Amino acid sequence: MIKPTGSWVAMPTPFSSDNKIDFGAFKVLIDRQIQYGTSELFVLGSAGETTLLDLEEKREIVRNVIKMTKGRIPVFFSCAANTTEGSVEFAKFCEAEGADGVIFTVPPYVLIPQASVFAHMDACMGATKLPCGIYNNPTRLGVNVDPDTIKKLLDKHENFVVDKEAMPNVSQLVKVQRACGDKINILCCDFPKYSIVIPTLAVGGAGTANIGGNIIPEEAAKYSRPWTDMTIIEECRSEYFKWFDLLSELYRLSNPIVIKAALNILGLPGGHLRRPYQDYAGPHYDALETMMREMGVIEKYSVK
Repeated sequence: MIKPTGSWVAMPTPFSSDNKIDFGAFKVLIDRQIQYGTSELFVLGSAGETTLLDLEEKREIVRNVIKMTKGRIPVFFSCAANTTEGSVEFAKFCEAEGADGVIFTVPPYVLIPQASVFAHMDACMGATKLPCGIYNNPTRLGVNVDPDTIKKLLDKHENFVVDKEAMPNVSQLVKVQRACGDKINILCCDFPKYSIVIPTLAVGGAGTANIGGNIIPEEAAKYSRPWTDMTIIEECRSEYFKWFDLLSELYRLSNPIVIKAALNILGLPGGHLRRPYQDYAGPHYDALETMMREMGVIEKYSVK
C-alpha cells in the first residue's frame, strides 16, 4: 500500500474568474509539483477550501485530478464530511474512481468523545480498501484524536497507513510513534507556530504534510525527508531554519489565503478565494512580495 512519505503537499483549489473550478490551472500546479520533486499530493484539505465546495464540485475534482496524476504522482483525497455516512459515501466514490488513498477527519463542530471518534473512523476505514489515514487537526475541528484511539484503529485496519498531525504537542507524536512504530507513517504540518517538523522527523516521522511546498516545492522536499543519515538531518535543519520566516508569512492567516497570494505573485494560477475569505491585500501583501524577492523565490519560481 502507498504510505505517504517526504513532502506531501496540500493543494489549493484554483478558481476561474466566474468562480468555477479551473482545471487548467489545477494541471499547471500539479505539473509544477511533479517537476520539483514533491512525493505526494493532498487534495480537498483545508488548503483546498473544501468547506466552500459543494458535493458535485468535490466529485468533479476527484475525477479530473485522478486523470491528471494517475501513474505520475500519488494523490490522497480528503473525505471530510459533517456525518459518518457522508465520509463513507465519498470514500467509496474515491475508490470507484481510482484514487490512490483517502483521508478522514473528525466531523467538525460536534465535539465528540474518543469512543465516538473511534466509531466514526472505524466505520470510515472499514468502508474502503484504499490506503487511508487521519488528519488530526484539533484547532480546526475541536477534537484531538488521542494516541490510544490511533493505536486501536491501527490494530483493526490494515489499510490505515498515515497519521497527518497538526497540533502543538510533541508528546502526541512520541506516543503514536512508540505505539505504532513503522506500521504507520506520521507526517506533520509545517506551521511555524507549532514548529513540529524537526521533532516529528527526530522521533521517526516520515515527512511533512505541508503548505510551504506550494511556493517552495524543491526546498520543502528537502526539509521533509525522513532522517536516515546525518547529511539529510543537517540539510533538513538548514532548509527549515532558512525558510522559517517565509512559512510564518504563509501561515499569517488561515489557509489558503496567503498561499494563493504567493502563487499569484509568482504568476502561477492560484486564483481568487471564495467568500467569506477575502483576497490578501495591503501592507502584508507587499511585505510578502518583498520577502519572496529578497529570498530569491521570485527569481527561481516566477513564471511572469
